[in-house]
Order: sequence, then structure tokens, then C-alpha cells
Amino acid sequence: MLEIRPNCENCGKELPYNSEKAMICTFECTFCKNCVEKILFNVCPNCGGGFQPRPVRPKKLLEKYPVSNKKIVKPIDPEAFEVLLEIYKKKPANNR
Repeated sequence: MLEIRPNCENCGKELPYNSEKAMICTFECTFCKNCVEKILFNVCPNCGGGFQPRPVRPKKLLEKYPVSNKKIVKPIDPEAFEVLLEIYKKKPANNR
């Protein structure tokens, strides 16, 4: 089950459980749509994978299956990320 993390790992922006601006990779690294599109170029800085919109947990299930309140903020290191970006940016996420 997804944790539904509460914020963007790069910029720290709040991403509530029902946010349409939350994006996740296969390991549930969570970033806002703006960071994914304008900084990360659809390359996860942690695993090199691509991103998809994060699903919304139905409100009626929040009590039984609460979302995470653990904030993870670790802004990318632009120099280190540039190396990863060069490797993956031009490859479709399903061919990385």
C-alpha cells in the first residue's frame, strides 16, 4: 500500500493526499509536478526511473489507512544529478 507522502522531496511543497500535483516513481519517491517537469525532466534523482501521477486515496479510507506524515526533504545536488540526467533524460522511462 502506498504511504502517500506529504511533500515534495526536492522543494518541500506540501502535497496533501488528494493533490493532483503529486508525482511518484516506482519506489514512491514523491515530487511535485513542477519539480518533475522543470528540474528533474522526468528522471527520479534517487533511482533513475520516471514518474506517474500519484493516486488519490479515497477519503472514506483515510481513517482505516492513514497517509504518511513523515516529511522527506532532500533537495537534489545539481552537479550530481546532472550526471544521472545525462544518462537517462533522452531515454523513455520504460527503456531505462
